Amino acid sequence: MGNSEHVTAADVQLMQGLAQRVTATRPDLVNSDASFGELAWNWGKGHAGDGASWRRRLWFSGGILVAWGWVRLPRRVRMNDGSVKDVTGAYLAYQVHPDQAALVDEVIDWYDGVAAGMERTVLPSAADEFALKRWAAHGYETDPAALGDEGCWTQLNERDLTDVEEAVLPDGFRFRTADEAGPAAAVQAHQDAWAPSPYTAEGYEGVRQTASYRGDLHILVEAPDGTMASSTIMWLDEVNRTAEFEPVGTHPGYRRLGLARAMLLHGMRRARAAGAAHVTVACLGAPGHPQARGLYEGVGFRELVRDAPLINSGVEG
Repeated sequence: MGNSEHVTAADVQLMQGLAQRVTATRPDLVNSDASFGELAWNWGKGHAGDGASWRRRLWFSGGILVAWGWVRLPRRVRMNDGSVKDVTGAYLAYQVHPDQAALVDEVIDWYDGVAAGMERTVLPSAADEFALKRWAAHGYETDPAALGDEGCWTQLNERDLTDVEEAVLPDGFRFRTADEAGPAAAVQAHQDAWAPSPYTAEGYEGVRQTASYRGDLHILVEAPDGTMASSTIMWLDEVNRTAEFEPVGTHPGYRRLGLARAMLLHGMRRARAAGAAHVTVACLGAPGHPQARGLYEGVGFRELVRDAPLINSGVEG
């Protein structure tokens, strides 16, 4: 077993390997933030600024990673508009291989120890009945705020790449890759789509340094005036021949023009050319967040699984 330490690039590659093994047999049991693409994206963009507040533990069997936990502790996040956001609770991303399901109790005990006295949240798969029972046994309850109409629970959507329609952009717009557009344009595209955002040039450099990042699968839509109006990164899991969109965003001034739809279709065709046969994307699933869900359904995605947001108030005893 590994001790509680900061999360390294090597750790992320081990975690991605476990994600690939779970995806191969039970993709519905891949937890939120534990997928092949999410791991690279979250570590890449955040380790320089937030890494000091991260803790991790790894569980091995026969030299192979079979479970891990990654805790984000309370911290102050600085946005690119100068504002700050104080994160006051702890959050756990984790994964346990289905063949080692009983390890979830060790993961929970470790989390409770690392984040003792804090409000603690976690997002296991709603399909993981065994894990949900174990979390309940440790005092975790459904988070009512997360499940409200404006809640933050997510659903994972999927589709195959057998038949992908042609992507059509409005006149004057064109597709670019991050390799072509360059780092400054790629960073600005994300900041514009998600403003205010903690994303920085340093964060993007971290993303580029992850082993699974490919600049040719980082797609942007350039407007006639040169603005990068929409962007997405695709993460290709060659083992399972699947690609994951994360993130997907459009500049507020260029929404409702069909740019994101065209970009997704274009991205799917590029992913297929790179060897993928299947693609996934996550989105907020609550009724108050219909836009992204409608976008993905409109290009053929259907829900595979959703997460089950749980919370522990942190009041021990």
